[in-house]
Amino acid sequence: METTGLTAEQHRQKMQRRKEIQDQRVAERQVEKGLIIVNTGNGKGKTTAALGMVLRSLGHGYRVAIVQYIKGAWEPAEKAVFSLWPEQLQFHALGEGFTWETQDRDRDIQRVSEAWKLSLSLIENPDIKLVLLDEINIAIKLGYLTVETVLAGLENKPHDSHVILTGRGAPPSLIERADLVTEMTLVKHPFREQGVKAQPGIEF
Repeated sequence: METTGLTAEQHRQKMQRRKEIQDQRVAERQVEKGLIIVNTGNGKGKTTAALGMVLRSLGHGYRVAIVQYIKGAWEPAEKAVFSLWPEQLQFHALGEGFTWETQDRDRDIQRVSEAWKLSLSLIENPDIKLVLLDEINIAIKLGYLTVETVLAGLENKPHDSHVILTGRGAPPSLIERADLVTEMTLVKHPFREQGVKAQPGIEF
């Protein structure tokens, strides 16, 4: 916010007006509902942003579930951290890895089908406040799971629970249905520009 050239008193008055406007906006927002959240785009940070919401929910004492669709074979470090909340968090790493690693489309489709069946049971569970479906957008993009199936399942979500769907290439109909959509934009990446390999604590 540009404040150059303002006296201390002018700055105080400007900030006071800004605060009044913001307070009014907050007061006007009275609707409470569970959200469908989509993190997509080619940039890094889709899963990381979702995990931030997971941590917030855990901090509030809510029950949370995570289903990893594609990266499950990596056994990520997050799984070790989240094991600290055994009463609140369910973590299911069902993916066999990316398709160029498994090279078995039928097996991939079967594993994704199993992951979705589990996901649906978690989405429908009223005791779970937040469900993270990590990399499910890629499974949809590759044709392992139809967006129509996912949209139908989301309709069974309890009114006050949240579902986060991550992965690049989120289909337009899912974006249209979602309440909150964030698209990560890739500007620079050291893997591509500098040949820097994936590093623990940054990529996994």
